[in-house]
Amino acid sequence: MNEHHDSNDASQRAFFGRRKGHPLKARQAELFDTLLPELALDLTKPAPAELSSLFPHAPATLRLEIGFGGAEHLIAQAMAHPDCGFIGADGFLNAIGKALVAIDDNDLTNIRLLHGDASELLDWLPDAAFTRIDLLYPDPWPKRRQWKRRFIQDESLVRLARILKPGGELRFATDIASYMTYALMRVMRSKDFIWTAEAADDWRKPWEGFSRTRYEAKAIREGRTPAYFIFRRA
Repeated sequence: MNEHHDSNDASQRAFFGRRKGHPLKARQAELFDTLLPELALDLTKPAPAELSSLFPHAPATLRLEIGFGGAEHLIAQAMAHPDCGFIGADGFLNAIGKALVAIDDNDLTNIRLLHGDASELLDWLPDAAFTRIDLLYPDPWPKRRQWKRRFIQDESLVRLARILKPGGELRFATDIASYMTYALMRVMRSKDFIWTAEAADDWRKPWEGFSRTRYEAKAIREGRTPAYFIFRRA
């Protein structure tokens, strides 16, 4: 889950987030030097035609999580679905550090990481690569003049649709009411996505298998009510 980060003005198409935060712990810093080179995507080279070749077990299904924050959801999903391959992208140094420790602790081989701009990753990835994309608690940019920085935009939905298989899913969670409305307005006018909800509980309750995080627990403690959306690729 991506915590609400400070701005980064480098690109209007970026996944906006701080590059640095608290100093890395010693083990995190060590894993940046030893483990991350084995897991990091190299966007300076063309993406393989088959992304499954990035993983030793050549998974039949691949999933992407954009802005994974504390990495709790990414790690839990990778452990629950060992036959699936996961790509996690985050521009936040500490997020990558947390993911590396958890990957190392659990000997996970089905995760690859991008420390950097998720917008560049979207352009790098091949068509119809994923069965699912998770965008969980992205920065809400609550001030109206900041809304253009929100990750869900008309243009980004087109780019997300390109890398999803037909029938694949974009799953989006937020605890900010204005972002719920903002995202739904854009999805409802998109030709690429269909909102799957048939009843209120379909968006008021987490989807089956959802992995709760510290950020979500904090949001609930502070009186914010999360919403959970599944948008299907047409």
